[in-house]
Amino acid sequence: MFVTLKELQDILEKRILILDGAMGTMIQRYKLSEDDFRSERFKDHPHDLKGNNDLLSITHPEIIKEIHRAYFEAGADIVETNTFSATAISQADYKLENLSLIVKKKKNQDSLLVHSARRIKCFLFLPM
Repeated sequence: MFVTLKELQDILEKRILILDGAMGTMIQRYKLSEDDFRSERFKDHPHDLKGNNDLLSITHPEIIKEIHRAYFEAGADIVETNTFSATAISQADYKLENLSLIVKKKKNQDSLLVHSARRIKCFLFLPM
């Protein structure tokens, strides 16, 4: 279920909406290793991947789902896709610039899985 801008404005006229918190901080709680970021798919990638939080949408989508679910359970009305570094420029730091669109698409799909009827998913679109 998508919320239109008009529907969002109507909701905001009635009450304040709560946005999720820091995704990076929540990810750090998992104390992930280089191998965790790589998973099987990127086991032979020639560059370090630890710290590429956006890649977790591909290698460990369950972690992203758990974090979004936790924010909803804590009372957030809106969660973001957390695609802040899912751009070709940012992914170039990890030699994964060709994956930027895949990471964005995967994040959006997975985030919708924890979306409920009264919660809002905020899609963040950044330049490639």
